[in-house]
Amino acid sequence: MTKKQYRSEIGIVGDILDVTADAGRDGVLVSEITRFANLSHYVALAKCDKLVDAGLVRPDKNGRSRVFLITDKGRQFVRELEKFRGVAHGLNLRF
Repeated sequence: MTKKQYRSEIGIVGDILDVTADAGRDGVLVSEITRFANLSHYVALAKCDKLVDAGLVRPDKNGRSRVFLITDKGRQFVRELEKFRGVAHGLNLRF
């Protein structure tokens, strides 16, 4: 029996970008991303590193803590993803 995936990679990325965008200029801690996106710490960190490599978020320091901030490219991606979510919802697709 194979395990059915709860959500797609794009759904996870969308969740991470949503919480990063909501954080504003202060950025978001990995622990907040793990709670919001329902991921383990290491998975969340790996996904954030992928988003950094893609230029959608950037790491920063807030005191002694590492935080992630959304970039302009990330904001554009979120806008396009929202359009896609609307179309997918209209077609009753899960992602």
